[in-house]
Amino acid sequence: MKASLLAIGLSLLLVGIAPADSLNVRRTGSCPTPGWALGVDVKGDYAYVADHVYGLRVISIQDPAHPSEVGHCGPLGLSYNQVSGHNMGRAYSLAVVGSLAYVAAHSAGLRIISVSDPTNPAEKGCCSMPRYAYKVAVVGEYAYVADGDSGLRIVSVADPTHPTEVGYCSTPGRAWGVAVSGSYAYVTAGAFGLRVVSIADPTRPAEVGFCDAPGNARNVAVVGDIAYVAGGAGGLRIVSIANPTNPVEVGHCDGPGKACGVAVDGNHAYVADWGSGLRVVSVSDPGHPTEVGHYNLPDSAWDVAVAGGYAYVADFSAGLQILQFHVGGVTR
Repeated sequence: MKASLLAIGLSLLLVGIAPADSLNVRRTGSCPTPGWALGVDVKGDYAYVADHVYGLRVISIQDPAHPSEVGHCGPLGLSYNQVSGHNMGRAYSLAVVGSLAYVAAHSAGLRIISVSDPTNPAEKGCCSMPRYAYKVAVVGEYAYVADGDSGLRIVSVADPTHPTEVGYCSTPGRAWGVAVSGSYAYVTAGAFGLRVVSIADPTRPAEVGFCDAPGNARNVAVVGDIAYVAGGAGGLRIVSIANPTNPVEVGHCDGPGKACGVAVDGNHAYVADWGSGLRVVSVSDPGHPTEVGHYNLPDSAWDVAVAGGYAYVADFSAGLQILQFHVGGVTR
């Protein structure tokens, strides 16, 4: 009997079957943050975390097994009411380009922070928004901000010390996420799906197409002529944008939670799935995406970035989680 159990155990090990809470994904390290980790970006040896009322946190990931915070900047946009904090900015997401971190800070608008010295990040400039800045993408001299009920806002960041809004485009519903590719911005608008906005003239952006998607479109990543939409309860939605004026859904992969964030690396989409952690989906065939890995996390995954073979997950009150997907299966 013991021999039979041992044989079964060895066979499971050899084919890469992981414990019930994971499949082909292992956690490498983690670093707590003082607030709610809502956004993450990675550049070089550092992960940058948007940590709600605690602003920007800078975490060294030179050793992914032992990440540690080395600097921070925040609170962001502290107003006259410094005791109650009711008007304090709330960092929701960020994009790091060169030596600058662009933070979508909710009621505090867009904040631009120098990270030339990661141990001592310092704010350089800011631009107020009409509503609540949730997501930001930066390309060239412009920042594209998903500003909730006020849609897409376009900000010139040619002078980071004096960013200035130059154009906007209203969207139905609330603009949650944005990605930019070529002459188009792709905006997720909750129940109103994916909206495609021409930014050929940043001063006069205009919607040119849309694609309805089941669920609640929260965030989007664009690679080539495919948009990968984190669709809340609708899971991962895969949309062809070969014709931006007529985007068409070509595939989807449901998850057990709510897809809030998405990043794509090669043939895999990494989904931050609120309530169930990180899900890894093979998108080698966009028409038939298939989950090939997952890892349950301590709290609720909100955002994800992928770099250097690791997935970096903003896991709400559990801070930054660093995971690694084993393409060939976990064998130990």
